[in-house]
Amino acid sequence: MNKRLITIGFLILGIALLAKSLFFFGKNIKVDEFHKAAVVFILESSASNKNKLAEEIKYIKSLCAILDPEDSVKIIKTANSSYLIYEGNPSDATGISKAIETYTKDNTNSTSYGEAIKKSVEYSLTMKKDGYVPAVVVVGSLENSGDYKKQINWDVLPKNIQKTKDYIPELAMMFVYASPEKLDEVKTKLNPILGEKKLIVATEVNVDKANRRFLDAIGR
Repeated sequence: MNKRLITIGFLILGIALLAKSLFFFGKNIKVDEFHKAAVVFILESSASNKNKLAEEIKYIKSLCAILDPEDSVKIIKTANSSYLIYEGNPSDATGISKAIETYTKDNTNSTSYGEAIKKSVEYSLTMKKDGYVPAVVVVGSLENSGDYKKQINWDVLPKNIQKTKDYIPELAMMFVYASPEKLDEVKTKLNPILGEKKLIVATEVNVDKANRRFLDAIGR
């Protein structure tokens, strides 16, 4: 009888210690808070970029596929002019496909990356106010062609991004599918402002590794 009572006593003590340990560890585990993201894509649809467009569209869809349903996506097309062609849920593959197919049939070699990035920053500021973590993804050659007023001024852009960070300190930017020379310029100009974690660049050769880094950049 005494042996049985001792066994039960040790069992109760063991359960109590286990419960206390679980409570202690559970109390000290830090659960990462989820923050919904607003991703603004800039897609070049100029005639000179047509040979890469299908692959670039596929890449945008692959990135949308790994975003959360609570995230928000906007797509700005850039050619002779830049304007919004899609906004909505990243899981709406049909809607994204229809918008891109309908509005990327440009026959001009002109680009307007400066105009597109300006709009993407404006959208990012608005989405930040709505509780999103904004990010900008530029998909294309980054070549300046056409109206110079619509092009990227690499002396002015870093200053504007620095000002934007005053309102969106967590802003992330990714540039993919441009040439190594163009991406090197991006890195040189924006890396001192955004840092290694928040600025991602990738050529078509290593773009497959960019998605994981992008998720890290938006806190996933």
